[in-house]
Amino acid sequence: MKKKIAVFDFDGTITTKDTLLEFIKFNKGSFAFYSGLLLNLPYLVAFKIKIISNQSAKEKVLKFFFHDTPLAVFKNNCVSFSKEILPGLIRKKALEEIKRLQGEGITVAIVSASPQDWIQDWADEIGALLIASQLEIKNGKITGNLSGKNCHGNEKVRRICETFDLSKYEVVAAYGDSSGDKPMLALAAQSFYRPF
Repeated sequence: MKKKIAVFDFDGTITTKDTLLEFIKFNKGSFAFYSGLLLNLPYLVAFKIKIISNQSAKEKVLKFFFHDTPLAVFKNNCVSFSKEILPGLIRKKALEEIKRLQGEGITVAIVSASPQDWIQDWADEIGALLIASQLEIKNGKITGNLSGKNCHGNEKVRRICETFDLSKYEVVAAYGDSSGDKPMLALAAQSFYRPF
């Protein structure tokens, strides 16, 4: 008998807001956040009209706000965000659904385009596996680039298949809220779009 897994997108599905933006605001303050977004507007518009990729736009923003941040400082900020801000962004019904699935013996995996750094502690706390984008580190500092591909769209499916031997697992349910989740939703016996 195959083991069972359920896969969840994070930002907008489990959370009420995009955690990358909330993490930047938490770290840099509202003024620096909004002025920084304004300066990055050309890249964000270029992404929206499909001139540049999701990964390129994300890396432009990450570089602007976090390039050359020492890893130890960044990690401490991630822990603070995870404890102070993240619990207030979690949808109650999403958490209830995760607990229900786990109660039935189903493995829960969170599959996120956001970097793993500020999600990992929360995922560990609720007993969920985490598959997420990875930040590039050089000389003990954040570069602003991603290490490998942004965990979005088809990359979510590739990373799920890399993590789980799907010949031994049945993906019983998938939960998402955007077009970037549709390939992952197609993997599951039951898919839920914007369910919470």
